[in-house]
Amino acid sequence: MDVSAVPPALRSGSPALFKRTIALSLQRWRKDAGLAQRDAAKRLDRTPQHISNLESGERLPSAADLELLLDMYGKPDRIIFMRELLSAAKRARNWWTAMSGAVPKWFDLYLGLESGACELCTFETVLVPGLLQTRDYAEAVIRGNGDLTPEQVAQCVELRMGRQQILERAEDPVSLWAVIDESVLYRQYGGEIAMHKQLTALLEASERPRIDVQVLPYGAGATVAQQGGSFMVMLFPPEMENDPGLVYLELLTGGQYFENPAEIAEYRRALTRLHALAADQSRSRELIQRALKEVTR
Repeated sequence: MDVSAVPPALRSGSPALFKRTIALSLQRWRKDAGLAQRDAAKRLDRTPQHISNLESGERLPSAADLELLLDMYGKPDRIIFMRELLSAAKRARNWWTAMSGAVPKWFDLYLGLESGACELCTFETVLVPGLLQTRDYAEAVIRGNGDLTPEQVAQCVELRMGRQQILERAEDPVSLWAVIDESVLYRQYGGEIAMHKQLTALLEASERPRIDVQVLPYGAGATVAQQGGSFMVMLFPPEMENDPGLVYLELLTGGQYFENPAEIAEYRRALTRLHALAADQSRSRELIQRALKEVTR
């Protein structure tokens, strides 16, 4: 792949990100051209379902079909760029591929999107966000699943630690804005030593330039966001033209995504409210330090 043809923000190496860019672009450009899926299907001599699969990211177009569609949509100037993305989507490999036993199929998509995001905004009511967990804390949390073998626990811990590289990579590190309920600071996982390390690491993370940590104090009162529990809003690079982002909820049986702009807007309003109710950066550090003192008593 000639990475010079792809903007730096899209060089995460995540197949999921490339597929998403291609799918959203094909859908948007078709609509902008005033064409229906059946029109595009007729041009390729395929079914409308095939076009639907391309626009949902379930399938990738062939290079020939991609050129035919872009020409039909009046976007011949985007052919070179989109061919590079198509090549990237086919050739890129995720670093977690070798850890297949630790990555459920539904979570593979999440990992790909997380690594390709430019900003992650999360509200956590039970745990420290996974991207900010220490190894001991993460292991204690994961061991809570009694169905996992020791080997599976170890793999899951390595996976969680590996995810954190997106905050540290030299090119386009992800920005993280986390609102954490104050109760999270006092819910122990792994004992006093593990919690001491975790809270210390949380303090250190809050000092980093692209990480914002706010604590929602006990006295903040009820919010609409709290009724729905923890959630994550993912925002993607501007090169993914007009991508509204998505909302992710992790459930007991898998992950749930919301990609409707109206639903995303509702969650973003909830985050805005949470940011206003939560303690500011300085006060949040004081709350974390207070919890740290409680742990070490």
